Amino acid sequence: MTRPFLSTNAVSVTRPDAAGTPIVVSVAHAGRIYPPELLAAARATRLELERLEDSWSDLIAARAGEAGASVVQALWARAVADCNRAEGQMAPGEVAPALRPQYSAPGRKERAGLGVVPTRLADVGPLWKRPIDRAALAWRLDSLHRPFHDALADALEGARRRHGHAILIDLHSMPSIPVGQAGHGARIVIGDRFGDTADSWLVDTVVTAAERLGVPVSRNQPYAGGHIIRSHGRPDRGVHAVQIEIDRSLYLCRDRSPDADKLGPLSDWFYGLLGDVARAWPGAGALPQAAE
Repeated sequence: MTRPFLSTNAVSVTRPDAAGTPIVVSVAHAGRIYPPELLAAARATRLELERLEDSWSDLIAARAGEAGASVVQALWARAVADCNRAEGQMAPGEVAPALRPQYSAPGRKERAGLGVVPTRLADVGPLWKRPIDRAALAWRLDSLHRPFHDALADALEGARRRHGHAILIDLHSMPSIPVGQAGHGARIVIGDRFGDTADSWLVDTVVTAAERLGVPVSRNQPYAGGHIIRSHGRPDRGVHAVQIEIDRSLYLCRDRSPDADKLGPLSDWFYGLLGDVARAWPGAGALPQAAE
């Protein structure tokens, strides 16, 4: 059994009734609430905006509470703000002129319209009627992005205080990796920022669990992990974080609705993975030692 201890209209946090484990699961891209302000500002249809979602990935984590994990979930849609991007991740051309100086070095994803505010999609074009201005950006960050990260930080710190360490499993789903892209053929991708956000015991445990599904597994290719694990994973402070990307064909129908025949076993697998991770902690000796 789990119970909510924090719930806003944009973010939900649940934790086990008992002491639970040091694990916190984050689900950032499964939100299905589209506030009226968002739809009024949209040039794209709601159906088009839904393409941004990691559709129904929260159902994969449905048994996380039974496994003793806390869960932090964005309830509002990713179209409001992408919690797996930093606040500074936007392309200058996607924002109003007054904001452009603060977004002077966009990366590949930002240039593609996939910054902290998603602004474009292939085959759709611009998502919004006008560039994102200061008021629109502030509303998006204050309503979803900042509350999500505040809640996640609080959950991880609570786990660290109770157990001496914390483990973040950042759950996402992905389209099939196309031919010619790094990681092509992988159905599950485990990201740890090339060793920056978690020690090897955690990554090895997750990879081994993923391989039990009998599908190809990749590490850091093509997804090494985004803003969530980069900002919250601190192995030097006893907080280890990995990102898990799961091919949507493993649990969705062609119309992006949940496939019950696949989803149940995948949820059971994720439940088992959380148990494996909780048992894998190598003990206090793994924590960094303070200088004499």
